[in-house]
Amino acid sequence: MTNVFRRPPRAVGILGGMGPAAGADFVRLFVEACSNYLRAHNHPVNDQAFPEHWLVQMPVPDRTEALRTSPQAPHGPAPYMLQGVGRLAALGVCSVAVACNTAHVWHAQLQALFPQLRILHIAEETARHLQQQGMQCAIVLATAGTYQTGLYDAALLCHGIKALQPDAAGITLLMQGIYDGVKRGDTALAMQCFGQVLQDMQSRHGTDIPVLMACTEIPLALPQAPQAQGARLIDPAWILAQALAAQAYTETV
Repeated sequence: MTNVFRRPPRAVGILGGMGPAAGADFVRLFVEACSNYLRAHNHPVNDQAFPEHWLVQMPVPDRTEALRTSPQAPHGPAPYMLQGVGRLAALGVCSVAVACNTAHVWHAQLQALFPQLRILHIAEETARHLQQQGMQCAIVLATAGTYQTGLYDAALLCHGIKALQPDAAGITLLMQGIYDGVKRGDTALAMQCFGQVLQDMQSRHGTDIPVLMACTEIPLALPQAPQAQGARLIDPAWILAQALAAQAYTETV
């Protein structure tokens, strides 16, 4: 494989702000994914080898709350996400990753309005990855909104994978860890909440089942929880970051 660019990498975009810490962490994942891609293709890893990438961090109204009330409300998340993707399109990106799992409920709407872009779908990318790994079921830890819409259920089912989700009490704990924990900077509370849900799920389904951290806040705390040590944690955001890196470098190295 040549170590010289045939053409510069393409510009890509990241829609963040849901929450801001998750958007910022996604940039870290993307840079790491680019480094891995370059090494895998025998290309030097230096500043000039990384693609142009734009992060739009804007305050987007709560996605789960919108799904409980009115998903298309004028002051709901949809107009804000459309505005954010529009800004990325104006910057000339070829592809966009949305750094929020629940926000992918609006994926089809975003893709239809910006056909010139490829807007990656986090659940579909994750399901494809699990299928390639030969996995047949997975524990899904997510927001109430993600469960409500069956976002991961549908994507996993299409790839022959069964989604296992917590009971109502477990979902309440997850939401507490996300909102009162990570979003408010209380990592200890988040670790406690996420760890308890993981422990309960593993006691029911076994410790060898892969665990999808299907909310971008969950990987910011769960891996440090005592209950997560030795668990098969899978971060869909990392899978999405690798897919975005591949988009940037397609036909370039």
